[in-house]
Amino acid sequence: MKKLLNTLYVVTAGAYAHRERQTVCIEQKGVKIARIPVHTLESIVVFGHSMISPGLLELCAESGVLISFLKENGRFIARVCGPQQGNVLLRRTQYRWADCEKKCLNIARPLIQAKILNSRTVLKRVIRDHQDSIEVDRIKEAVECMARIAKEVAHSQNLDHLRGLEGDAARQYFGVFDQLIVTKNEGFGFYGRNRRPPKDPVNSLLSYLYSLLLHDVRSALEGVGLDPAVGFLHRDRPGRMGLALDIMEELRVMLADRVTLSLINRKQVSSGDFKQSRAGGVTIMEKCRKIVLIEYQKRKHESIRHPFLEETIELGLLPHAQALLLSRYIRGDLDGYPPFIWR
Repeated sequence: MKKLLNTLYVVTAGAYAHRERQTVCIEQKGVKIARIPVHTLESIVVFGHSMISPGLLELCAESGVLISFLKENGRFIARVCGPQQGNVLLRRTQYRWADCEKKCLNIARPLIQAKILNSRTVLKRVIRDHQDSIEVDRIKEAVECMARIAKEVAHSQNLDHLRGLEGDAARQYFGVFDQLIVTKNEGFGFYGRNRRPPKDPVNSLLSYLYSLLLHDVRSALEGVGLDPAVGFLHRDRPGRMGLALDIMEELRVMLADRVTLSLINRKQVSSGDFKQSRAGGVTIMEKCRKIVLIEYQKRKHESIRHPFLEETIELGLLPHAQALLLSRYIRGDLDGYPPFIWR
């Protein structure tokens, strides 16, 4: 299994990243604040208005280190990478499969089933651990409904029906998401999923972490030679990473939702860490973004037993593991795509 390397997040406004031999050097106002050997990095993510030198761009391209530029709220801007990896025959097969509804269903069904089952696991754990502070009957009703939907998914015969079932399950899950916020933390009420832009702190955290996860999944897919833009559940749209969004479905709960809940329930963030624009969108302030990134990295280094690979891996390697299994299925090495189901 691949070794989990680090992701360097540049979040300080006005920072300047440049090359010093085989290291990445970060300066702020002419003062060096960090030096990181390039061989320890998998990617660099730059938020907001920071600069990267041409020499560092060259070093990262040669070393296979992906550089992504995001807005302060996590919205993707651009990316720089070296030569594309992987077998062109694998990508050609991927493109043919994406045009075949039967092939798409064979991949999309287990993805959606895994997403629903993983979401149910979160709800069941809350019932087990916080019975005294939640509406147990309300959550149990959602858990039972999602179980029925998961069974329907297994027999879905077209993608539109499958997407409808996924939407039904998401409404059940987010309909009780407020119950997962078990501590009294003022300013963190949840009244439904909203985005583009998020209109409250909880949705702002979710959207921000989904952006980070999308970056990791996209990198993993490209690392095994697949095209992250051509999906099987999410259809082609200019600028949308369809396959990356597909794989994200089964990983959102472990790598984004749980980090969001931990930050709120442990009171690591407060309502003062967010600001609202005139248009009504809510964004995370710089100091809080650093806290979120630290917790996200900590979460990625936690270990978990992969049910199909039957080995213990770090959570941050899940995108790579699932990308690898998908590529093996498309090449014909596996009889089906084995999704990650959290136990």
